[in-house]
Amino acid sequence: MAGSNGKQKSVRNMVLSLGVTILAAGVVYLFVPHDDSAPDLPKVDYRVELLTARRAASYPVAAPADLPAGWKATSVRFDGQEFDVWHLGFHTSDGQYVQVEQSTQKPSAFIDEATQGGEESTTTRRIDGRTWTRYTGGRYDALVLEEKGSTTVVAGTASLAQLEEMAGALKTA
Repeated sequence: MAGSNGKQKSVRNMVLSLGVTILAAGVVYLFVPHDDSAPDLPKVDYRVELLTARRAASYPVAAPADLPAGWKATSVRFDGQEFDVWHLGFHTSDGQYVQVEQSTQKPSAFIDEATQGGEESTTTRRIDGRTWTRYTGGRYDALVLEEKGSTTVVAGTASLAQLEEMAGALKTA
């Protein structure tokens, strides 16, 4: 029984050490400034990439001509290696996300990827003389325009009205 007293002191010392460590971590957390707000995403200028894509792509590349104040482009890329994939991402004035995706890839695979699992609905929207099909249920809601040679997807966390606004603002020249 002589050894049990030493084991009790060890356990007690470990518990006390753990308590002191947790207390120190709490003090550090309280006094170190931290910001839980969303980061301010930098605005990107997509004009050069748009000109490059329009020269290289096998289809008319679309970009918005007039968007409401407060919308800002935050991402852009063109990959001409496979399927001439064009991407342009925006954040709206209320913090939602809208992306324009275009590609020559097989529509079913491209739409699934661009909508992140969206399913075709029976709802269509007529915007600037073109019929867009609504997709829902994926990570993003979307409007999809299938044309000869390419597919355009306007998708994001934004409202349907904002997606329609983007689709209506798209111009190919």
